[in-house]
Amino acid sequence: MVGFVPKEMFFTKGVGKHREKLTSFELALRSAGIAACNLVRVSSIFPPNCRILSRAEGMKRLEPGQVTFVVMSEAATREPHRLIAATVGVAIPRDRELYGYLSEHHSFGESEDIAGDYAEELAAEMLATTLGLDFDPDKSWDEKKEVYRLSNQIVRTQNVTQTAVGDKKGLWTTVVAAAVLPRSSPSLASCAPSARARILLDILIGTRIPFGM
Repeated sequence: MVGFVPKEMFFTKGVGKHREKLTSFELALRSAGIAACNLVRVSSIFPPNCRILSRAEGMKRLEPGQVTFVVMSEAATREPHRLIAATVGVAIPRDRELYGYLSEHHSFGESEDIAGDYAEELAAEMLATTLGLDFDPDKSWDEKKEVYRLSNQIVRTQNVTQTAVGDKKGLWTTVVAAAVLPRSSPSLASCAPSARARILLDILIGTRIPFGM
């Protein structure tokens, strides 16, 4: 596990409501499909050559109790009718041998579009500075996107955003958004002979799913 560089990532989000704040957070994680994992928050680098999976495909990489790395944003309120948002944005360089950036943002009173665009903008600005792109930080996000597009160095930005309105009865409302970095199953070719033999034996007796063969 030490030195592990993720090769796959997926995005997810969820919302939970309960009279207890901690339980509302747990319900938000369940809504996002990651409550059964032991989550470890990490900082915001999109790894080189990392592939983005659909949520459905990414969930197949998880199992209960698994230590799972996430870049996650959360927000909570018990104020009735208050709008909250949690979002994670990503900016990916055209050269996939380089790393990109992920950004977390949470807010009150922002719509899904506004919060999501802001998270994308944060990630894109961090990537732009590492690539040496010249841009005006005071320009609008649309103007900056045009600069990035013309530079041909930032190929993609996107976000995952969860919003919710505070429960009218005053229950805790929690939203989460996350980029999940599951540990991919190793291919047989990449394993040492002894490990390869153990994997093959596990597959033969039905205790291992043969990913990466």
